[in-house]
Amino acid sequence: MPRAKRNKPYDPAKAHDRRSRDLLRNAEVATVEVDDPLALEPGEKIVVLRSIRNDPLGRLHSRRQIDEAQYQGGRAFQNDWERAERGPRAVDPTREYVDGGQMREPITEGQRKAVLRLNRAVRELGADGSALVHDVLVRGLTMEQIGQRRGLRTQRWSDYFARRFQECLDRLALIYGFATAHPVPVKDLPR
Repeated sequence: MPRAKRNKPYDPAKAHDRRSRDLLRNAEVATVEVDDPLALEPGEKIVVLRSIRNDPLGRLHSRRQIDEAQYQGGRAFQNDWERAERGPRAVDPTREYVDGGQMREPITEGQRKAVLRLNRAVRELGADGSALVHDVLVRGLTMEQIGQRRGLRTQRWSDYFARRFQECLDRLALIYGFATAHPVPVKDLPR
């Protein structure tokens, strides 16, 4: 005769477990701590899953290859790029058809400031650094893909691009104010 199942004792912590357990087969996620939107007290945090599949910056941050200031500097660059970007717009079929071209919408103050910050970042990063940052943060390429695009396919070049990208993220963190300059020049530090 089979044994009767025993009920587990009530655990109030499990009552509101909002974690997802059903992920897609090709999902790449990382856990991250964010402010709880349903919290009763301000400042409460919850752990959530963040997709890092098409996010090289998020992947580097979740694997602790870059620090918080570098991560925030990269996100600020991406935010400015999205704000400043002006491109072709989709056709709105609900609007009345009018012969002739549409008037361009004026540049907003936020777009103008974003372009100024981007120009400063490009100037400080240099041609190679800004191209590398653009490839990773805007196009979403990996270091291997960047090396392949430039005809440099060895592991040594991938490591070089990774180190160079971290240097560029350090510079972006300084530009956007997430880090401060080192008070003692590197050449004066004891070895």
